[in-house]
Order: sequence, then structure tokens, then C-alpha cells
Amino acid sequence: MRYILFLTIAIAAFTFACADPAANKPKATTTEAANKAAAPAEVAKTDSLEGFKAAGAEIAISPENSKVEFTGSKVTGKHDGGFKAFRGVIDLVGERAEGSRVLVEIDMDSVFTDAEGLTKHLQTDDFFFIEKYPKSSFASTKIAADASKGADTYTVTGDLTMRGVKKSITFPATIKVSAGEVTVQAEFSINRKDFGIAYAGKADDLIRDDVVLRLDLKAPRKK
Repeated sequence: MRYILFLTIAIAAFTFACADPAANKPKATTTEAANKAAAPAEVAKTDSLEGFKAAGAEIAISPENSKVEFTGSKVTGKHDGGFKAFRGVIDLVGERAEGSRVLVEIDMDSVFTDAEGLTKHLQTDDFFFIEKYPKSSFASTKIAADASKGADTYTVTGDLTMRGVKKSITFPATIKVSAGEVTVQAEFSINRKDFGIAYAGKADDLIRDDVVLRLDLKAPRKK
């Protein structure tokens, strides 16, 4: 009886440790970016904060008010992490999410995780290769209301650039616009291999392809 109980607990613990955190999260749709082959000046105009000109109210995004986090996993467990240094802007047009834009730039050397060794490994060419690609960015290209899923629910499409690879991704988000702030919350998964991150890990400790991204932006409006 004790053996059966021990075996049951062991199986339950193993199953929990190996659960895929991306399994129950919406998966972002990933396609080729529309301006992938655009001239450098055009890319900078759409994807960079340098020279950015807002069409509406310009609302700043920073680590003081927002979070950019992720969860990666392997067959033996998972790790949580995020980025300490990033900046961005919400270009709020007409007090509505539709027609507005979001642009975020991340300093990749600010990555952190729950394991010091992993943090250092992520900075190498096995993963983010920050020496060659020090920044990643996301620039929205379309924000559409999704009334079928309730109020404040939207589908966001935009260009995500990471490790020098630009892809268009589409994911669900909750966006709220109030007199005091604009908030954007999203949790979804992407396939790391779509962005050239192909490190497999050890044979008995393989890394899963899907990584969960969490965005929690709470940008206060100027009074």
C-alpha cells in the first residue's frame, strides 16, 4: 500500500514538473513581416523610437509602470524570467485602442531569470546572442476589437524583431483606456525557432519550442 502511494505521488510530481506552461495559452499567429525587405530608413521609421512622431496622445511605457516577462520550459521543468530595461510608447488616437499604436524596445542584456546560470546562457549565441543583437522590438500594425470575447478584448498584430529576425505576430490582449492610464495585458506563446533560437539542450533535458510571453503595461497619462 505504501509503495502504491509513493508511486502515485512520484508520478504526480513528475507530471507537474514536466507540464508545458504554453499548452493552455493562446498561440500567436506568426507570418512574414510585411516590410521585412524595406529599406533601413523605412524600417527605422516604423519600428524605432528614434524620430517617432505620435498621431495622438503620446503615453510613455517604462519598467517603472510595466512588465515584460516570459516562461520557458524543458522536459524536466520550467523557468520564469523577464527584462529589466525597456522603453516604449502608446500612441493613443481618438481615445480608442483601434487606430492607436504600441511600440516597445527591449535591452536584451537586461534579461533575468530564476537561475543565474540560465540568465548568462540566454545572453550567448545559443539564445539571444546579445553581443550581436542587443535590442529587440515590437511595433503594432493593427489593433482590432474582438467583441465576441467580451469588452476590452482585442486582437493585436505587429512586427516582433528578435535576434535580427522580424516576424509579424497576432495575439489576443485586454486593453483599457481611462482618464488616468492605458493598460495592456496579454499572455500568449511564440515559437522561439521562428526567430532563429534553435538551441535544443541536452538529449535528456530538451527545451520546448514554445515560450510564453506576458505583457503587463500600465502607462499613466499626463495630467
